[in-house]
Amino acid sequence: MSVTEALFRPLLAGDRSRPLITHYDDAAGTRVELSIATLANWAAKTANWLTEEFDVEPGTPITVDLPAHWQTAGVLLGAWWCGAHVVSSGGAVALTTVDAPKPDGSWAVVSLDPMGMGLRGSPPDGAVDYISESRMFGDDFFPLQDVPDSTPALGPLTVAEVVSAARAMAITGRILSTMEWTFPDGVLTSLLSVLAGKGSLVQVSNPSKVDAHMESERATLLTAP
Repeated sequence: MSVTEALFRPLLAGDRSRPLITHYDDAAGTRVELSIATLANWAAKTANWLTEEFDVEPGTPITVDLPAHWQTAGVLLGAWWCGAHVVSSGGAVALTTVDAPKPDGSWAVVSLDPMGMGLRGSPPDGAVDYISESRMFGDDFFPLQDVPDSTPALGPLTVAEVVSAARAMAITGRILSTMEWTFPDGVLTSLLSVLAGKGSLVQVSNPSKVDAHMESERATLLTAP
């Protein structure tokens, strides 16, 4: 069973309309809120795109070089859904920001637009626009094969190790985090622990108004373990 099937899919059995990830960028002055259903949609599109366009299967290394962001959550959950091994570099396919150096292999640029729009201009030479490409794929994903627990999933960790670690640190309630999603600790602590606890995450980039966000969102600040 994949990381996504184990930690995220159970949330779909409840109220799919409830907020799951709220993302603030204090430098840009933006706030975006995603429901469980909306994040599931992005994850499914990503999984279908990776499977159909890049032949990703369990164990295929996928580079995710992105900041903590709601789009990154969709990328990660989609990659795990089809069994990909998420790494920080050297993957067969790389998903990066537009200003990242050109990687080896296939390359997709993630816009990080707060409203989910694609790139404003053309992607860099050799790259495709992740948003524009993936949005054309299906809203549901049906894995073609099982993902064994021993499959590499996040940096040095297998699927079983990621799921076990996330469940061990599961957090409930409304949680605010300013942590970066480093591999594997930041992703486990700031994202997957909240999914495992069936909580909801307020992720703040470029934080300058944390106290105000905690009050308005009625959230509890997440601190590093």
